[in-house]
Amino acid sequence: MENKNHAPVNFIIEHVSDLDVIGKTRVLFRWLILGCVTGAIVGVTGGAFSMAIGYATSFRTSHDLIILGLPFAGLLIVFLYRLCKDYEDKGTNLIIKSIQEGEHLPIVKAPLIFISTTITHLFGGSTGRESAALQMGGSIGYNLGRFLKLREGDIKIMTMCGMSAAFSALFGTPMTASFMAMEIENVGVMYYSALVPCVISALMAQSIAGYMGVSGEQFAVAIVPDLNIYRGFFTGVLALLCAFVSVLFCDILKASGKAYKKFFPNPYLRVFVGGCIVAALTFISGTRYFNGAGMNVIEMAIRGEAPYYAFAVKALFTALTLGAGYKGGEIVPALYIGATFGCLYSQLFGFDPALCAAIGMGALFCGVTNCPISSLFICFELFGFKGMPYYLLAIALSYTFSGYHSLYSSQKIMYSKFHNKFVNRETK
Repeated sequence: MENKNHAPVNFIIEHVSDLDVIGKTRVLFRWLILGCVTGAIVGVTGGAFSMAIGYATSFRTSHDLIILGLPFAGLLIVFLYRLCKDYEDKGTNLIIKSIQEGEHLPIVKAPLIFISTTITHLFGGSTGRESAALQMGGSIGYNLGRFLKLREGDIKIMTMCGMSAAFSALFGTPMTASFMAMEIENVGVMYYSALVPCVISALMAQSIAGYMGVSGEQFAVAIVPDLNIYRGFFTGVLALLCAFVSVLFCDILKASGKAYKKFFPNPYLRVFVGGCIVAALTFISGTRYFNGAGMNVIEMAIRGEAPYYAFAVKALFTALTLGAGYKGGEIVPALYIGATFGCLYSQLFGFDPALCAAIGMGALFCGVTNCPISSLFICFELFGFKGMPYYLLAIALSYTFSGYHSLYSSQKIMYSKFHNKFVNRETK
């Protein structure tokens, strides 16, 4: 028989539970709206950015001598940044700091990275576009949150929404984009409170960019044999080599920036000299495989046709370009290096080039970003699910053996890669 004395208590508990459900529904509805708005705004911007990069690349390939203008294009980029009082551009590190510590992101950052990256690609600088998109989207999301007068924690979520939307709009990989924005700041800690808005904004941005005619990247990996001990061993060797290459790539990028600043303290002189070096090396190489993002070379690697030295030369060209002060991203160059290194590995040991290139791309992406979940997802979205055991093994090994190196010095490793231990240390 029910005790009537407990009736008021039960009534209060039931209504508190109802209020909790109502409160959660309100929060969910609010983030659905904010995710859609952020995704729409950044999707349009990201779609326009992708189209601008495409037009710039197309114009450059049909007007080869435009590469001679790279040094002067660099002067314009430096002038634009100094005009906007951005004297020391921190790139994606600033976005990471904003999420970690609430550092201010100026609204001018979005148009600056849009224009300067397009200029860099137009004149043949060796850069990518996705890291630039993370900066652009993060800036838009952050300032949209401030405009709406959201709380500091919610502004950080809006920043992640913008990052997800921009990456998804350019690359067409909403799953990767959603998790990368939550994973990249503090390795070992995921901001799951941002999951719904990041997913919504990524999907919305991909749809908007699709309506604008921007299509995502996909590569065919047709031959995927069953994983056995023999193939697992050679996959592991490739993953360990990719981890080593990822460390070298991170170190070369950072050493290049330091060397430029040491020998050419003046930013105008630095970017001009860097442009002259890249332009000269372009004509000395006798090919245009190392300018721009290099998606065409990634496709060559998938077919097993990439030059054996492409991964090393691309790393050099990218370091010389970004270190001098040109703008763009490091992620596509990392994918390029992984694909061409995997292609070389397949040529040496007789494996399928498409599968080795795919494994190399996933392993390099993980090694330079320290984002194993995002790395696995980008393999699924770019190459399909058939090669899952290979990607899983390669990414796990690359994540562990790349150590504490990263493209982003502001990134923090919260838990040790080797022991069950809290370390909270910045990357090298």
